[in-house]
Amino acid sequence: MNMLGYDDVVCNNNLLLDKVAKFTRPDELRNAGLYPYFRVIESEQDTEVTINGEKVLMFGSNSYLGLTNHPEIKKASIDAINKYGCGCAGSRFLNGTLDIHLELEEKLAEYVGKEAALVFSTGFQVNLGVIGALLGRNDYLILDELDHASILEGARLSFAKVLKFRHNNMESLEKILKNCDRNRVKLIVVDGIFSMDGDITNLPGIAQLADKYNATIMVDDAHSLGVIGHNGSGTSSHFNLTDKTHLIMGTFSKSLASIGGFIASDNATIDFLKHNARSLIFSASIAPAATASVIAALDVIKREPERIDQLWANTNFALAELKRLGFDTGVSCTPIVPIYIRDDAKTFMLAKMLLAEGIFVNPVTSPAVAKEEALIRFSLMATHTKEQIEIAIDKIYKVAKQLEIL
Repeated sequence: MNMLGYDDVVCNNNLLLDKVAKFTRPDELRNAGLYPYFRVIESEQDTEVTINGEKVLMFGSNSYLGLTNHPEIKKASIDAINKYGCGCAGSRFLNGTLDIHLELEEKLAEYVGKEAALVFSTGFQVNLGVIGALLGRNDYLILDELDHASILEGARLSFAKVLKFRHNNMESLEKILKNCDRNRVKLIVVDGIFSMDGDITNLPGIAQLADKYNATIMVDDAHSLGVIGHNGSGTSSHFNLTDKTHLIMGTFSKSLASIGGFIASDNATIDFLKHNARSLIFSASIAPAATASVIAALDVIKREPERIDQLWANTNFALAELKRLGFDTGVSCTPIVPIYIRDDAKTFMLAKMLLAEGIFVNPVTSPAVAKEEALIRFSLMATHTKEQIEIAIDKIYKVAKQLEIL
């Protein structure tokens, strides 16, 4: 007798193992000495990090304002652990809401110009929970084709009809809106600053079309906070369109030097999300240390606006130098600078050779982008010195010439 269907279980397990065994791309890169992922950093995240005991200039970080090792922010984290412990032991919905969570939400709402905010454990969970909760079967979710993966995953959880328009193309967006039922909910979700191309969404054009076709706007400001807008408060502030942007999403893992995320909107929308966003209700609460560090980071940003000025000085200098040397940086106009290589193998090789030269950059290849769009993601921090930027660009140029990229 086949007890508990044992043979079937073995068969199914073998099928699963067969499936994962066919995923050979990482081993191919390891065998070629080109594997560029999960590089182990042995120091704090700064303009210079330690890898394999060696000092390396960091140009692959999202810490745009260089706050991850700020002494005031580290102290706030330590003080929060001493007072609240290491975790909350439950979800925000039940036993996991602390008074500092509420303090942070008030500060975030004020920062981005909204009535209320709601803090989640990660930015990814914000997009999963918000998009999944707000839209139903008869609604429309309209996305820029280059939106972040977390938005796309949120779309999978939504029962809405998902439609995509060509990147930053208002004619494409209007064509979609024209064909939507005017009396159904239409939520347009876009990145504020796009995380690979480094360009800014055309929020003025989107707002004009949203008014015309009775649609609602949500902006993902993960890479915009601390970068654009008044005191770095994001895309809507940058364009003076906060009143036209119903939902503002942000993360803490970039300029705000921690981990977590939030959504900001009017009181009614936030209250709805508190009771319907499943990634909030069924996830453990953001840790006290992370919460306190974001509060401290917001205080530092407001007190030291010169950090944003320096970030832009570094950005403008780096972009000008890269273009002068003949690199293709696409449409980037922000601290996220794509250096287009347009060849997967050369992109991997460039990243490897640069690390050997003491420069950390991120290779982006297919299937994340098309093979002809393969690039090095070079990102600036406010705390980079001009000398560090010059050293990095000189070495990128040197290695690119060796690989016949230029």
